[in-house]
Amino acid sequence: MQRKSGIAAAAVSGAMGLGLATALVLGSASYASAKDIVIRIGSGHPPTVVYAGLMKDFFQPELKKAIESQTDHTVEFIEGYSGSIVKVFDTFEGIENGVLDIGGFCFCFEASKLPMHAFQIMLPFGTMDPEQSVAIAKSVYEQFPILEEEFQKYNQTMLARIGDGGYNIGTNFPWKEVSDLNGRKILGAGLNLNWLKEADIGIIPVTDGLPGWYQKIKTGVAEGGIMFPSAWGPVFKLHEVGEHYTTIGFGSITWHALNVNNDFWNSLPPEVKPIIQEVAARYEVQTGVFNKKGYESDMEWLRENITVSDLPASVRLEWAQKLAHWPQQIADELEDEGYPAVAILNATLDAAEEVGYEWPVRYEVE
Repeated sequence: MQRKSGIAAAAVSGAMGLGLATALVLGSASYASAKDIVIRIGSGHPPTVVYAGLMKDFFQPELKKAIESQTDHTVEFIEGYSGSIVKVFDTFEGIENGVLDIGGFCFCFEASKLPMHAFQIMLPFGTMDPEQSVAIAKSVYEQFPILEEEFQKYNQTMLARIGDGGYNIGTNFPWKEVSDLNGRKILGAGLNLNWLKEADIGIIPVTDGLPGWYQKIKTGVAEGGIMFPSAWGPVFKLHEVGEHYTTIGFGSITWHALNVNNDFWNSLPPEVKPIIQEVAARYEVQTGVFNKKGYESDMEWLRENITVSDLPASVRLEWAQKLAHWPQQIADELEDEGYPAVAILNATLDAAEEVGYEWPVRYEVE
């Protein structure tokens, strides 16, 4: 099969008589225009990570079923999960250059190219409900089209936002007070390292993609990390090197995306595009639904296998107060770069309250 931009035209092969050819032209135009749509899809993360698993087990089968039931086209997938085509740090660029047609990635690794997209990270201690987080992000994106338009600079289009489970801290040592973290080496990803640095607690921030965390904690390069419970449990087995998990409640953050390469997108039959968008919208919702369900079961698993400590609200409040200055600080920096950061952060604060969330510290951004 020859392939260009992910689509190979289905051709009638072999010799045929003039009568058969005429019948095809006059009576089977839909077959003649049918295409086999081949989609290279993947992520640097494995399918055991919720959003990547939903790409493989929800988005792909639902998309194939929808396209093949509503059009004359067929769909094939070439899968590239677990870094088999692109690594976690390179997925965004892989979508841009067409190595992937559709890819899932984290804004955390694109701080220089997509500085405004991690706006929920800039407001720590938000809702721990992934469904609410996805709804909040959707509201902000609808109010500020500039966020989706930004992807066009990098030859891609957003199909869906992706929510994560709620972030806490896993460590290889117990702790109860914020001061207990002084001098400790804690992992994070990109912008959420500021939850550590800007709080001025004395934490030594360490960064790496999630697949590298196990070895860093095992070898002492790090002593823990900011992570949702699924990764600390059986998915990445971080509990084996960090037997403590503490519920600080940094928030559920929607800062991944499912994007499509524009060359591939433009090559698609026009009737296929709205089908992909519809399935992607359902996928977006499912990232919140599955992470919400999974959080409870993952926490139960952790409680049965390692030591889980539930911090009182006063500790969460203390940390939030230490970060109260940071939203304004980063908003000022982004405003200087030309982004409407003040408006976006205030819209996020408002959207959270509209879904019923009460901030421990109601950040002021002017």
